[in-house]
Amino acid sequence: MSLMSETAVGLGKKIKTKEVSVTEAVQAALDAIKAKEEKVNSFVTVDGEGALKRAEEVQKLIDSGSLTGLLAGVPVAIKDNMCTKGLLTTCSSKILENFVPTYTAEAVRRLEDAGAVVIGKTNMDEFAMGSTTETSAYKVTKNPWNEAHVPGGSSGGSCAAVSAEECSFALGSDTGGSIRQPSSFCGVTGIKPTYGTVSRYGLIAYGSSLDQIGPVAKDVTDCAAVLEIISGHDTKDATSVARNDTDFTAALVDDVKGMKIGIPKDYFGEGLNIEVRDAVLSAVRKLEEKGAVVEEFDLGLVKYAIPAYYVIACAEASSNLARFDGVKYGYRTKEYEGLHNMYKKSRSEGFGAEVKRRIMLGSFVLSSGYYDAYYLKALRVKGLIKKAFDEAFAKYDVIIAPAAPTTAPKLGESLQNPIQMYLGDIYTISVNLAGLPGISLPCGTDSTGLPIGIQMIGDCFKEKNIIRAAYSFEQTGKYERSPLAKV
Repeated sequence: MSLMSETAVGLGKKIKTKEVSVTEAVQAALDAIKAKEEKVNSFVTVDGEGALKRAEEVQKLIDSGSLTGLLAGVPVAIKDNMCTKGLLTTCSSKILENFVPTYTAEAVRRLEDAGAVVIGKTNMDEFAMGSTTETSAYKVTKNPWNEAHVPGGSSGGSCAAVSAEECSFALGSDTGGSIRQPSSFCGVTGIKPTYGTVSRYGLIAYGSSLDQIGPVAKDVTDCAAVLEIISGHDTKDATSVARNDTDFTAALVDDVKGMKIGIPKDYFGEGLNIEVRDAVLSAVRKLEEKGAVVEEFDLGLVKYAIPAYYVIACAEASSNLARFDGVKYGYRTKEYEGLHNMYKKSRSEGFGAEVKRRIMLGSFVLSSGYYDAYYLKALRVKGLIKKAFDEAFAKYDVIIAPAAPTTAPKLGESLQNPIQMYLGDIYTISVNLAGLPGISLPCGTDSTGLPIGIQMIGDCFKEKNIIRAAYSFEQTGKYERSPLAKV
């Protein structure tokens, strides 16, 4: 069995006790990529040479006693919208096809300081705009459970890489469910932390008020260990928060006795696949058997979350993506007449259809005639959604819901109907609008063998509640490996 079948923390222990060298661990990841990448298409860039060189450096630091952390020497994959010094960073877009950053994102730097070894950059929906990892300019990532299906998005490359056991863990980013939904589709565990917990410095922005970096791994323990490393205040990010409660591994306790769990009726109605509903409610019953107090309640405002999210996210995207104009870096059209023509042609040729659609929508809602009617109204709805969650968390420790209304759709289905693709984010979007933490972890499979994910949502800065609930549920069953992981 490959070393990539180990959990990240498990592999870290083997490296620490010298059962395995860092070079052997990194080589195992590179071998897995070589064997499986043609089938899954998880990576945009693989840095084999750089990873092996770094492995030697990390081994020396471990041997000298300088590195003692849980994840020292463990191979990690990074979503391709996080800057990595000297390593191509494309956001899976043609417009950044030749962009090599001069600095490293803070979250990635913290992992490297802890001894993790970056092996490459994972494929994603272009500029994180999409739910299937099919809008990438370079390749279409496939689901390791069934290659005819999507892995979800936009962090589909990271989730597929963990699911296919091409790396020990990965980083993703979550703007409206982009860690939790693909984690659900790929049968892995992913956490979106409270907004401001992880620095966004070096994360190429899509929606600045919504984006958060988070871990994707095989289990809750790995996710808690990774989140503990990457969390913390960063002076380079004005939205990052100083916290003194980021010892998330302390919440890995199998005990939910007396924990109050809320089940929003609005999330279990029309549009939810019956097999998904049954799997999630079955998981809830297991927590109830362990002593949790479960109660249904009305959350409300769910139907307004998607329009509010897409107005706000697209408005921020139109502003954030204005910097990609072919002048200082990235793609520039070969033939043009004058500056404005160069802007127009570079952006027209460099951006894909989904990105253009969202830039146009964002520019429209920010225009002088429509700003009040759309953008300001969406901000008010965002405030009301936050208020509804505040009222719910006055009663409950954790809210449980599905991570997605269905299991992974087939390749090509979602792109034919963008509105349907947007509706697929219905259970994850509100968490970003309210800045809350959420975790998705496997809770079963459907009749075709595709994974189903359960989502646990916590109040702001209460990641420990969802980690504790998720860990307790995880103890009731065994982690299932994807068919491609067993190859």
